[in-house]
Amino acid sequence: MKIHAALIFTACSLFNPNPQPSFDTFTHNFVIGYQALPIPGLAQGYIDDLKEIEPKDTIKKELVFFNSIKDQLRQYNVSALSAAQRQDYLQIKFETTMNLERLELETKWLTYSPATVLDDNMAAIPDGKAWYAYLLKRWLGADVTPDEIFKFGMNEVADANTHINLIRRQTGLDSIAFYRKINSAEFLINDSAIIQKRFEQTRENIGSRLNVLFYPHQIPLVKIKQGPKELVVHTPGFYRDGTFYYNLSDKPYNSRQFGWLFLHEAIPGHHYQTSIDKQEPHSKVQDLFFYVGSAEGWGAYVERYGKELGVYKTPYDELGHWEWNVIRAVRIPLDIGVNYYGWTDQQALAFWKKHVNNQDDIAMREIQRVRHWSVQSITYNYGAAQIAQWKAELQAKLGDMFNIKDFHEWVLANLSLPFAIAKENVFKKAGIKASN
Repeated sequence: MKIHAALIFTACSLFNPNPQPSFDTFTHNFVIGYQALPIPGLAQGYIDDLKEIEPKDTIKKELVFFNSIKDQLRQYNVSALSAAQRQDYLQIKFETTMNLERLELETKWLTYSPATVLDDNMAAIPDGKAWYAYLLKRWLGADVTPDEIFKFGMNEVADANTHINLIRRQTGLDSIAFYRKINSAEFLINDSAIIQKRFEQTRENIGSRLNVLFYPHQIPLVKIKQGPKELVVHTPGFYRDGTFYYNLSDKPYNSRQFGWLFLHEAIPGHHYQTSIDKQEPHSKVQDLFFYVGSAEGWGAYVERYGKELGVYKTPYDELGHWEWNVIRAVRIPLDIGVNYYGWTDQQALAFWKKHVNNQDDIAMREIQRVRHWSVQSITYNYGAAQIAQWKAELQAKLGDMFNIKDFHEWVLANLSLPFAIAKENVFKKAGIKASN
């Protein structure tokens, strides 16, 4: 009954034939109407996304709502809005576009009603390519195409392998000796007490040098724990609710993971970013949404500052970052290839072996990951590249006036927005009009 009443209230507000309401009233009605609808979040896998499709009657209600929002948006002069109102306007417009695209796909899906759905071949399901193109934009929080992201991914693969080769040359070793060394027991630790201590030392090292890149903030101390077996996933570690967890999985731990992993998951990555975000003022529209590409992008971006933050003390410490980054980079064209171009496992494996050295043992695991959990793995590199691009543009335009601490403040204040809106806000803070 509550949902029904809210829908009636919202519909009356949206279809009132009287002169248009103030923009603040419009956003208020949008928030109420949006919250009243059973709009699904992104699931961990396209099969779960399909399972969450609502019945036809519910889809019709959502279509009425978002088409009405689309019509009402046209009635407002964006240039006459305040900065805060403009941000809400752009975010509502982006979300309306995304939801109308989703509802069109869901309407078609209900007409197919397939008896069985392949859970490892998105390219083969009805409208599979259209679904993938939609999920790509939804996960990344940006208007992009699969072909564009495939090219981006290939550039990321080349960049990561270039850095690995540069590090190899720094060591003075030839390729055979280099890979023999990095795969030796020299970098492996079996004692969990030593692993715990090393991460605690990493936390101290980074904390003492944060002022090189960031202004002071009151951030809760991040806890460090070994990941419980029931939460262990196929990554070296993860962050959850104020705690950084490192995964042992009953195997020796690679010491090249200490630096980049803590940077990404804890400080100044996810723990740092989420702590600051809680202190930022948000509009009610902004609080409705979360963009994975922004969050994971920030985590991947800050991994680049290991030298400045005192954790990449040797070439091998930095190598850990690029070793994992080449895997993330390869997953980008792999994801597109499997889910959009329809690659077989054999084609995907051949692509992996061509671009990733000495990691065949995890190849099929990663291929199956992108088959079942489409697009998510692209968010890391895509988001990091967006932030790095903003930095490069502002450095070029501001020259000696560019301040890395200011830049990081501006980015952190806007990571809860789609990338296009976040970029506009960041550049506005710098007094520069953002390029498209």
